[in-house]
Amino acid sequence: MADFSKQWCELNDPEMPHDFDIDMVASTLDPHYYKSYICEGFGFTAIGKDSEGRITLYFPSEDRESGEWKDYKTFIDNETKREL
Repeated sequence: MADFSKQWCELNDPEMPHDFDIDMVASTLDPHYYKSYICEGFGFTAIGKDSEGRITLYFPSEDRESGEWKDYKTFIDNETKREL
């Protein structure tokens, strides 16, 4: 079963019920920690906080051998602009 974040649903299919909220998950995390959450829409596999307490999202590479942590705010801002 595919899971979709509240933020993906708001941008892409507002009528679709979401499975989790990135902000709510992040509010439970301390810096340097993460939780595994898969958002099929955005393509990330974890929600974390960096050393400064900023929310980050982990995007695996296509081969799943590596990946990249991206700043949540920057990522959502770019997705919002892309939707316009």
